[in-house]
Amino acid sequence: MSNNNIKKLTSTEQDSLFSVLKIRFEKNMSRHQGLEWAKVLAKLDSSTGGEKLWSLSEMERTGGEPDVVGYDKKTDEYIFYDCSAESPNGRRSFCYDGEALASRKENKPKNNAVDLAAAMGIEILSEEQYRALQKLGNFDTKTSSWIKTPPGIRKLGGAIFCDRRYDTVFVYHNGADSYYAARGFRGSLKV
Repeated sequence: MSNNNIKKLTSTEQDSLFSVLKIRFEKNMSRHQGLEWAKVLAKLDSSTGGEKLWSLSEMERTGGEPDVVGYDKKTDEYIFYDCSAESPNGRRSFCYDGEALASRKENKPKNNAVDLAAAMGIEILSEEQYRALQKLGNFDTKTSSWIKTPPGIRKLGGAIFCDRRYDTVFVYHNGADSYYAARGFRGSLKV
C-alpha cells in the first residue's frame, strides 16, 4: 500500500489484487457455487472509498488467501473468508485481545487478534462461521485459529479457538493472554 494513513489501493495494487482473487475464485468454485466472477468483480470495482479493497489486500498480505464463500441477498454483499489452508502466517503468535496483551508482564506478543482484525477492517470468525468454512475444505489441520469469544468466557479471562483434527472441528479454551506460533486468526469481510 502506498500510504499507511490512507486505506486505499493504487490502481496497480488494485489490478494485482483482482488478478489474485480471480485466479483463486476460479480454482475453488466449490466454495461459491452459483456465483460468477464477473458479478463479484463488478461489486469490488464499485466498492466506495476503497477501504474494503484495502481490507481484502491486508487479508492477502498477511497470508489469509481471501476467497468468496457466499452472497448476502439482503445486503447485496459478497462474503469473503480467509481460506488459507492453515491459520494465516502473518497473523500468528498473538494473544486474543488488547486487555490480554496489557495483562502480560513478560514475553508479550507483538500484537493481539482482536485489535489487528479491527485495524484491518475485518471481523474475526465466529464459531458458526468457522464451522461453515470447514464444510468447504480441511482448514487448520496443523494450526489453530482464535474465534469470537462470548463475553462471559472473556470476562473470566478465557478465549476460545478452533482447529481441525481427526476430520473433526474442535473448539477449545485458553487463557486470553496465551499465544502460540501455530495459532492465528481468520477473518471475514462483506463487500
